Amino acid sequence: MNELTGKTALVTGASRGIGRAIAARLAKEGAMVIVHFGTDKDGATATVDEIERAGGTALAVRAELGVDDDVDTLFAGVEAGLAGRPLDILVNNAAATPPARSGPSRTEFDRLFAVNVRAPYFIIQRALPLLRDGGRIITLSSVATRVANPTQTSFAMTKSAVETMSRTLATQLGTRGITVNAVAPGATRTATNGSAFEAPGLAELIAGMTALNRLGGPDDVADVVAFLASDAARWITGQVIDASGGLFLGPRV
Repeated sequence: MNELTGKTALVTGASRGIGRAIAARLAKEGAMVIVHFGTDKDGATATVDEIERAGGTALAVRAELGVDDDVDTLFAGVEAGLAGRPLDILVNNAAATPPARSGPSRTEFDRLFAVNVRAPYFIIQRALPLLRDGGRIITLSSVATRVANPTQTSFAMTKSAVETMSRTLATQLGTRGITVNAVAPGATRTATNGSAFEAPGLAELIAGMTALNRLGGPDDVADVVAFLASDAARWITGQVIDASGGLFLGPRV
């Protein structure tokens, strides 16, 4: 029997990239996965198809995050998909990214916080009555919280906020046996962002700053999330797990 057989999971932002890998990995372990998407219906369908081809169970639910009634819309679909079953695993993966230039406009700044901070906070709040005692809450952070990158100031601020949220909720929810952790990826090449690493020498530069000497892939992060969702991680809570391969740990000599 697989580790998560009989359990249910909600993964936000699971239409592509790391979110798709997480959804597929949890399904591989036996969980029924609710695949959330905001606008990429085709991507969400592809995620569900991938899971079903591998023998798993999944369904897609649409809700644009960062807008009015986003959580209500999401959970109307989640509750219909659960059909009376409890939720076991919540993975807050969906996130907005900052513009390429160094400073976002006020509108862009507000959207970053609406999607990256407000949405996961209220998704957790709404999920708690559905979440089984002994459940798992895992939120994706970023190595940007410990690396000073002037082009990612606002993004790093949002990820620092969810790390603090995870620690405080771990204390609040511990009496129910619910673990709350964050996972912080580093430079991760996906099918969606692969072109960003094609600038001459960039991938080699980042690999040279990484202890494990390569870029990360979606499965590298998904495996960490699957571990935290498993019973083997029952004694880990309130932690930020760095899943960056050791990016920017210090000089390599």
